[in-house]
Amino acid sequence: MRFPVVLHTDDGIHFGVTVPDLPGCFSGGDTFDEALDSVLEAIDLHLEGVVEEGGEIPVPRPIADHQSNPDFANGVWAVVDVNVSRFEGKAEKINITLPRRLLAKIDSYAQAHGKTRSGFLADAARSAMR
Repeated sequence: MRFPVVLHTDDGIHFGVTVPDLPGCFSGGDTFDEALDSVLEAIDLHLEGVVEEGGEIPVPRPIADHQSNPDFANGVWAVVDVNVSRFEGKAEKINITLPRRLLAKIDSYAQAHGKTRSGFLADAARSAMR
């Protein structure tokens, strides 16, 4: 999943990072890059807590949905890629039926985007259920 994050700085050197789709999830770093690295760990720990409490992993919204929030004014936006597969439970094999041409289009699209068929279908399902 790709989570939008917003970085703020008072001195141009040290950065605080907020994850708008995960209330209470924030981090920081002594450089821009360090802040982005540390927010990945913060997101991982936050999601672990959400899942342990029986919650669902929220689907991230586009940056545009957050930009009007005055709390994020003058922030620098970025997107971090987070592997959430470990929080979604064990993979299960299913049997589905799709038209041959649609399946060929799915496979072609998935391959062109560096994904597997299963990964593409899982992403499509998550996106449809926002």
